[in-house]
Amino acid sequence: MLFDPLQIPIVAPAVLVPVDVVAAVLVLWTLLGPRRRGHGSSRSRGRTAVLVRVAALAVGAAIGLLAVWWFGDVQDLFGVAFTAVTRMWVAVAAAGVVLFLVVLVQGGWGRRVVALAAGAAVVLAAGLGINVDFGAYRTIDQAITPDPYPSGTLDHQHAARPGAHVVDAADWHAPQGMPRHGRTLAVRIPGTVSHFHARPGVVWLPPAAQVADPPTLPVLIALSGQPGQPSDMFETGRIGVFLDRYAAAHHGLAPIVVSPDQLGAPGRNPMCVDSRRLGRSATYVMTDTVHWVEQHLDVASGASAWGIAGFSQGATCSMQFSSAHPEVFGTTLAISSELAPSNGSLQHTTAVGFGGSRRAYERAVPEALLAAHEPYRDHLTVFGYGQDDAPYRQSTLALRAASERAGVSTDLIVSPGSAHDWNTVGYVLEHGLPAVLAHLGLPVDDTRTPLTGTGR
Repeated sequence: MLFDPLQIPIVAPAVLVPVDVVAAVLVLWTLLGPRRRGHGSSRSRGRTAVLVRVAALAVGAAIGLLAVWWFGDVQDLFGVAFTAVTRMWVAVAAAGVVLFLVVLVQGGWGRRVVALAAGAAVVLAAGLGINVDFGAYRTIDQAITPDPYPSGTLDHQHAARPGAHVVDAADWHAPQGMPRHGRTLAVRIPGTVSHFHARPGVVWLPPAAQVADPPTLPVLIALSGQPGQPSDMFETGRIGVFLDRYAAAHHGLAPIVVSPDQLGAPGRNPMCVDSRRLGRSATYVMTDTVHWVEQHLDVASGASAWGIAGFSQGATCSMQFSSAHPEVFGTTLAISSELAPSNGSLQHTTAVGFGGSRRAYERAVPEALLAAHEPYRDHLTVFGYGQDDAPYRQSTLALRAASERAGVSTDLIVSPGSAHDWNTVGYVLEHGLPAVLAHLGLPVDDTRTPLTGTGR
């Protein structure tokens, strides 16, 4: 097999350590030498130049930390609290850039070339380090491919039968020739009613769903965060890997997973509501997507067999939809949910999403929806957040309390040592999916047992 550079594992120590070492060596060379021999004044100027370069590193690091504080903490442009690891790498990258600029002014073409290489290596090392901290991309291909899954047919799937129940695992026997792994493909879910301009969605079919006479299975709607795309829960969250492991232990059974595009574009955030300015995202998910699933997939009927899951903005949407439509979704997995839909400031959120009506906005927040539709019966919500993610810890605990007041059964998964990132998603999926699967009607020996073996 030919070597494919796009499949290089950019989170592996075999890649990270050499990049860090090369960056450190180049920075040291840029700082310290070699230097020309000369008389006293020349040596003095040389020492001064070195001190200036060292000061440049310190100033650059301070600029990086100040930028993270101002844009991340004060302005909250990214909607997350950065970890100490990410702050450190931003400071390192800024220091490398400032060092190059100082050497560019000081002169010496040889040192300038080395400084340019050092700056590039430092920025690369910082980017890789931040990527590991966020748990975003495992390979180069994953980082540069927006639509990684091919389109295709849904095998032997057919329209859902009204009143159908989830297959009884005791009555299911995997046929000869059943695939060993789930199949992930891109699908077009048209905005027939909403006219929402959505990108292709993603469907995951477990092994049992790919046979000639497939059993009736539950369905899980999975929503990405923002910015994001429908493939994120599979490529970065690796939900298919967890469910493949479950299916291997349960004769190919697992829920069918459908990931629609609730955003329309990576940088858009229609907040999963219907609005004139941002489009009818809510109708796209709750009408167009739900109808498409019923018309194309052999899934069970009723809220007991339908679940919805999401991360960040997708988790907020999941809370909105499951709270407002308990007749559709009986199970929710909310990873790092916001307390309410948000698109910038409260004033901007109200203007673009709710026609300027503060009252309409307040009615759309999950806590209000939970109070309006209580009591909930036989509903489960599994909440999760990262241990170092203070803002989303607060919102998660508030939503959990509101859910329990409304009669929803809840569980809580806290990811140790992670924040608002995909490391948290992986941990919560690993430890939270068993309870979700059991509530969807699939066999789970112990809902406390994680789908292990994934690593980080």
